[in-house]
Amino acid sequence: MEQKGILAEHVYKSFGKEDVLIDVNLTVPPGKIVGLVGNNGSGKTVFMKCICGFLRPDKGTITVGGDKIGKDRDFPESIGIIIETPGFLPNVSGYKNLKILGSLKGKIGKREILDVLEAVGLSANMHKAVKKYSLGMRQRLGLAQAIMEDPEVLILDEPFNGLDKNTVGEMRQLLLSLRDRGKAILLASHNGADIAELCDEVLEMEVHRK
Repeated sequence: MEQKGILAEHVYKSFGKEDVLIDVNLTVPPGKIVGLVGNNGSGKTVFMKCICGFLRPDKGTITVGGDKIGKDRDFPESIGIIIETPGFLPNVSGYKNLKILGSLKGKIGKREILDVLEAVGLSANMHKAVKKYSLGMRQRLGLAQAIMEDPEVLILDEPFNGLDKNTVGEMRQLLLSLRDRGKAILLASHNGADIAELCDEVLEMEVHRK
C-alpha cells in the first residue's frame, strides 16, 4: 500500500568516522504531529535534511508522500520546510519574498500569499523590507513560506525561535489546525511545552560518541 506522510526505515548517516544516524526508524502519518527531541549533536537536523533530500543516507530508505527519496525522486514533491534560519532577500518586502518563491512553481497567486501572511500575523508588516523584521517576524515569514503552497508534509526545525509567548500560542494553534486538515508534521523543538502540547508521538534521538 502506498505510504503517505513520512516513512523512514533503518536510516544510517556518517560523516567520516562520526556516526550521526544509526538505524533510525520513523513514521509520520497524515493528520499527526511527531516530535523530534534530543541534545545538540544527536542528529535531528541531519535526519530532517535526509528526509528533504538535501543529504543522502548511507543506508536505509526514506519515503515521503509515497515516493522513495533518491530513487523515485530527488526531493519530496509536496513538502514545506523550515531548517535552520530561513533565508530571505533582505531589501525586499515580506510579501515580495513570498511572491518570488511562489513563482518558482506557479501553484499560488496573490490571494494565497495574502491569506498566509494573515495566518501568521504579518499582514500589517507585509510591505516592510525583511531587513527591518525582528527575528520573530522572520521566523513567522519562514512558517508562511513553508505552508503557503498547502503541502502534504511539513518539516519544521525549531519553528518558534524568537517568538514571544503570545505569538508562540498562535503558531501552535496554526500547526494544530494544519494537523487536523490531514498534514503530516515532523517538529523538532528544544521547548518541552511545544512537544507536550503539539505532538501525538515523540522520537528521542541520542548523541553517538565513540
